[in-house]
Amino acid sequence: MSAPDSIFVRACRRIPVESTPVWLMRQAGRYMPEYRRVRKQHSILEICKNPELAAEVTVTAAERLGVDAAIIFADLLLPLEVMGLDFEFREGEGPKIASPIRDSNAIARIKTDRPEDLGYVSEAVSMVARHFAHRLPVIGFCGAPFTLASYMIEGGGSRQYSETKRLMYGDPEAWEELLRRIVRVVSQFAAQQVSAGADVLQVFDSWAGSLSPSDYARFVLPQTKVLISELKATGAPVIYFATDSAMLLPYIKQTRAEVIGVDWRIAIDDAFEMLGPNFAVQGNLDPAALFAPERELRRQVREVLERAAGRAGHIFNLGHGILPETPVENVLALIDEVHAYSATRNQSPSSSVAF
Repeated sequence: MSAPDSIFVRACRRIPVESTPVWLMRQAGRYMPEYRRVRKQHSILEICKNPELAAEVTVTAAERLGVDAAIIFADLLLPLEVMGLDFEFREGEGPKIASPIRDSNAIARIKTDRPEDLGYVSEAVSMVARHFAHRLPVIGFCGAPFTLASYMIEGGGSRQYSETKRLMYGDPEAWEELLRRIVRVVSQFAAQQVSAGADVLQVFDSWAGSLSPSDYARFVLPQTKVLISELKATGAPVIYFATDSAMLLPYIKQTRAEVIGVDWRIAIDDAFEMLGPNFAVQGNLDPAALFAPERELRRQVREVLERAAGRAGHIFNLGHGILPETPVENVLALIDEVHAYSATRNQSPSSSVAF
């Protein structure tokens, strides 16, 4: 690990800190002119697969914004290639998988013996960790079993996840085998990142909110628990983040991830109450708040911090990634407000703000 004593890592472990740490999902992205300049010359996959480029955009974003952690620039779908599924990013459409998986025969052909081929990500992690040394922790990440499976089955993004649920309901044994294979690959992929210097791992379950609580508990939770257990064995704290997941929190806490990320659809104090004292909580400003006038944006930031009430284990973040059209100056204002207000708020528990 590169910065185990940072306020971010300590907050992940629910150790009281002097100010609330903040980092943002998609903090290296199209809203930043520095990133857009790189993207003019290289595709997303080219950046991901070139450790120098991936490290450059990771470092540039973290230093430009003044956040408390640098998340490695990569993509959730990278493990699909080593599992035998080709994909591409189409402008305006997102990722497209060439041959979606729809039955047990296709699942049986998924490879699980090539996670070392993803070594370019851990190489980038190593470069970022060396650059920041003890100044800033590095976050590695991977996709969760359900979200990766849904991409593999749907062939891309979806609104209804009908093909995913068709397989899940119609052939539960094949579904379970698919998730087992995903866990086998991504657990090794994530462990490589920790070995390379990642201080914390985040598991993205972007599409879990499409599930009912009972379906999540029956079809997703068992293998998600396996993955989280394997990641925790690395010694790095694990953040589990799922969008639109307020109703799933009673089950998500069973993953035993140290940190649970929540989106803006639940108040952060309610999330703390639902999860109980054994979890740190990450979140949870609506990304669209970054389009508000600065005064309103800062008010909303303070509201989240007031609701978190200086609890040990609060990590400030958005409820999803930064949107491409977001003004950079608003992102800087958000980070400034988190640092300035929480430094005062965490030392003065009786302070309050009008919502």
